[in-house]
Amino acid sequence: MSAILNTYNRKKISFTKGKGSYLYASNGKKYLDFCAGIAVCSLGHANDYLIRSINKQSKKLWHVSNVFTIPEQEKLAKRLTQKTFADYVSFQNSGAEATEAAIKFARRYFYSKGQPRKNRVLCINNSFHGRTIAAIFASNSKKATEGFGPKVDGFDHFNFGDHKSLEKAITKRTAAIMVETILGEGGIKVIPDVCLKGLRTLCNKKKILLILDEVQCGVGRSGKFFAFEDAKIKPDIVPIAKGIGGGFPIGAVLVNKKVASGIKPGVHGSTFGGNPLAMSAGNAVMDIMFKKGFLKNVSKNGKYFIYQLNKIKKKYPRIIKEVRGKGLLIGLCLHVNQAKFIQKLLDNNLLTVRAAENVVRLLPPLNVKRNEINLGLKIIEKVCIKFK
Repeated sequence: MSAILNTYNRKKISFTKGKGSYLYASNGKKYLDFCAGIAVCSLGHANDYLIRSINKQSKKLWHVSNVFTIPEQEKLAKRLTQKTFADYVSFQNSGAEATEAAIKFARRYFYSKGQPRKNRVLCINNSFHGRTIAAIFASNSKKATEGFGPKVDGFDHFNFGDHKSLEKAITKRTAAIMVETILGEGGIKVIPDVCLKGLRTLCNKKKILLILDEVQCGVGRSGKFFAFEDAKIKPDIVPIAKGIGGGFPIGAVLVNKKVASGIKPGVHGSTFGGNPLAMSAGNAVMDIMFKKGFLKNVSKNGKYFIYQLNKIKKKYPRIIKEVRGKGLLIGLCLHVNQAKFIQKLLDNNLLTVRAAENVVRLLPPLNVKRNEINLGLKIIEKVCIKFK
């Protein structure tokens, strides 16, 4: 009997090693990994450059408190601010920590301006912002919040795509709108660029902050460093995690000067956030991701994958209802049983993961090869042919 607390419905499979887009199981089988630790292993498994960078740092210094200057942290923060909208970065250890910090920073900004009652955050119903006690109530999913009362106050909600309910939900106490640019757990639902522009305009009009949660869809996953870039807007706060460490736990919150004006020493902190070993992983990922042509290739492969999946959908319209996504954050919305479909993919050595709305997520490493995408397509079509 396992001593692990029963918080996951774990599959009876374990892995002994990984390389690139493949995982090798204790049962001797080789699996094509289009789960990537749920969009975490951005450079695949056991990336040689990432290994060398972490090994080099591990021989020098692993951890030092944030009461001291950490050069590796300064380096990563500078690179992130030079390449994005942000002026400042605060490092955490996970996506949930990053979204919690984003909420805190939004509230703190208005507090610093003498508006302490302007502290409510407006979110999409059944979104996903993490599993901490505040984050689950920000997400407002019955499944995530059941049994964890009393309800954490300070959040209001609107339905995805319902512009009227969004505007109605804004009050004098609203501090920020927080949405995932692409809803991941919620079913790979892409917020259109025109709507992102509308959100920015609305926030400007109401003098509130815009938080774009890019924990899953950011750091190159969409084919751009941030999924909101095509909309040509600048948010005020962006929490990130997952892909930035290439498998090493890192979270971060990126903010502009406006939001930073409300922050001073002591209002937030993290024991492990921004430690030298984690920062060596983050800088190594950035070395590769910021290379000329890398993100362009992610976009190109994403368009190819989605195009080919739509061809399969046309052939098997009773199986696949819709192909969703952007870049290499892709969802197959099914007519058939999701769990059964995922199991059949697994039986054919392809690893995927579920999302809401009967969606199967396809999240290959960002450096996935075209022949690996083709193998994935072949397996998906095979399952569609034989699905009963």
